[in-house]
Amino acid sequence: MTASPFKAIIQSEEELRLLNSPPSELVRNKVITRLDSHCREFISKSPLLFLSTSDAEGGCDVSPRGDAPGFVYILDDTRLVIPERPGNRRYDSLLNILQNPSAGLIFIIPGLEETLRINGKACITADPELMEKMSAQGKIPQIGIGVEVEECYIHCAKAFKRSKLWDPEQWPKREKLPNPAAIIADHVRGLKVTEEQVARSLAESYEKRLY
Repeated sequence: MTASPFKAIIQSEEELRLLNSPPSELVRNKVITRLDSHCREFISKSPLLFLSTSDAEGGCDVSPRGDAPGFVYILDDTRLVIPERPGNRRYDSLLNILQNPSAGLIFIIPGLEETLRINGKACITADPELMEKMSAQGKIPQIGIGVEVEECYIHCAKAFKRSKLWDPEQWPKREKLPNPAAIIADHVRGLKVTEEQVARSLAESYEKRLY
């Protein structure tokens, strides 16, 4: 076994549980196994979710999916579909799903500090009837990610409260934000691509290939 670069490693649930008191009865019982009216409303108002997947060896990936509120199509109490809009074509999440169907979702609504978490089994569907229902900007997606719901529950607001994510007063000034084009150009230095070229490529993709 490779030695860990960290110290004081917790190696069992027993050790972990000794650090704190048990979760409350409310927390232990808040998980449901279907999309009730509350979950459906939350999903219908969410323009952004994060999708977590892993491959057969446990290699993990988390990826955002976003569009107008209600972009996720709910089939029934246990099934939903996420349209696969044009992206970078790496297919990290999709390739993981082909190896391991287990997936986790976190739905976010701007201004709301609580989130909705859903865990279940995912698949890739090209069902033409479903794809047509998720058309946007006159474009029909080629495929979607179907999820069979196994668990869903509200996640508390503490992370959002600590980060003050929705408080504009806490947002950094635009000129002080990291420059994505500069970062990418530096990361692909061997390709001899300039920051300006990357910036133009990103701008063109955002303008012409959102749908």
